[in-house]
Amino acid sequence: MTALLDPAPVSAIFLGFLLGLQHATDPDHLVAVATILTRERRFASGALIGVLWGAGHMTTLTIVGAIIIGLKLTITPAVGGGLELVVAAMLIVLGVLRLRDAVRAPETVPAGHLVADHDHGGGVGVVHSHPHVHDAEHAHEHPHIHPSRWLATLGWRSGWPAGRALVVGAIHGLAGSAAVSLLVLATLRSTASAVIYLIIFGLGTIIGMTLLTAVMAYPVSMALRYRRARQALALCAGVGSIAFGLVYGYRLI
Repeated sequence: MTALLDPAPVSAIFLGFLLGLQHATDPDHLVAVATILTRERRFASGALIGVLWGAGHMTTLTIVGAIIIGLKLTITPAVGGGLELVVAAMLIVLGVLRLRDAVRAPETVPAGHLVADHDHGGGVGVVHSHPHVHDAEHAHEHPHIHPSRWLATLGWRSGWPAGRALVVGAIHGLAGSAAVSLLVLATLRSTASAVIYLIIFGLGTIIGMTLLTAVMAYPVSMALRYRRARQALALCAGVGSIAFGLVYGYRLI
């Protein structure tokens, strides 16, 4: 306990918070989060993506990092490089999914199939049907579920961007756990101090990414009001993520 109060560990832990803020600005982090963010038409939902990404990142970074530090494990460069290749592959997959989502966007669905967005309240969803028309002589209905407003706010209605943000953050945290753990081991000798460092570092990353996504979310939400802007953003985000993932992976090989 005394070690935690020593000036050196305290200053190192504070530095961890600042490094966490900076860590959020890593290019591969920004590309991944921006790719997910370009689906969100509401500012609050967009800003929430940063929180969820940071939560996933902090969880794996803290757990895996604590195991590495506690057991004094040695992570070889090959393992670290392999985890970074997983990140590269993930960026490519994110780009492909973004392009697929763009093709499946509501504006590509015939007008007769579109259903008004409304909430029936209570529960997680209500199964019911709405009639719709394909042409003047053909009308029928499909049963479907409207998710609750709460789930819609999390983004589950539109292709699970919330789930994507958590998973992507967790993979980023796993890939970065080896490097961060080495830094901690070189700075702090106490296991308790090292774990606290990882937690503070993770909190810094959450705050940093939340601020960044909040800045990005407003112009994105405004642009997504227009069909051409939605198409352009989807194309740029998808192609950009794929291209970055390919270059990122190539440099690791």
